[in-house]
This record gives sequence, structure tokens and C-alpha cells, in this order.
Amino acid sequence: MLHPVEPGPSVVVCNTCRHSAEARENEAGQRGGTLLAEAMRDVQAAEPALQGVAVQEMPCLFACQRHCTVAIRAPGKLGYVLGDFAPDADAARAILEYAVRHAASEHGQVPYREWPQGVKGHFITRTPPEGFIGT
Repeated sequence: MLHPVEPGPSVVVCNTCRHSAEARENEAGQRGGTLLAEAMRDVQAAEPALQGVAVQEMPCLFACQRHCTVAIRAPGKLGYVLGDFAPDADAARAILEYAVRHAASEHGQVPYREWPQGVKGHFITRTPPEGFIGT
């Protein structure tokens, strides 16, 4: 059930997420989460500054009421689950830009003024890192 990955900053994409609130898959039968992960890798290929965050995939993050869900995490930092994204390059870029700022922050808290517009309104939860709780 668990598969080891390299430690470090990452965006975990739910690759079984719905394409949208209305549709499970697009016209070609692809899930939104798979398309979002692909869009993230395409953005990273074009923008080297966004390559410091791994894009990882796993089935079902259990946020099924929210489509195109991702978890942003880094060792020793608060983690975040975000959702309701379009599976496209604009959303992919915003998520990666936030994840880069998250990785560079001391505790995983990025000042609101530094949030890319594309992630505002998409936060679902924040999670403490193992061995810590937030204050």
C-alpha cells in the first residue's frame, strides 16, 4: 500500500480525482488528477525554477467532494491539502509556485501576500508534520 519516495518538498497529486465538479473524466476518458500531474510536469520542464519540488502521484487523497486535489508537503513543515483546480497549466503553475515558497519557508507558512492568485480559495486543510503541532 505504501511506496517509498525520496524525502523532500513535494506535491502529491490525487491521480484518481475527478476532472471537474460535474464530470469524472474528460472526453478522452482521462481523470483530472492525472491531467493535473501531467500539466505540472510540463510546467516544470519549461520553468526550471519550479523543478525543486517533486511531483508525486497516488490514488485517492480522500477529498472526493473536491476535484483535482493535491497535498503540499516538506519535511518538518506544515502540510496543506488544496482542491477544486482545473487540470491545466495555470493551476499547475500556481500550485508549484506556492510549493516552492512553502519549501523555502521556515515552518511551511507562506505569507498570504506571497500566495499565487491561483491557489487562493483552494485550501482544504493544513496538517502538522510528524512530531509537531501548530501554535
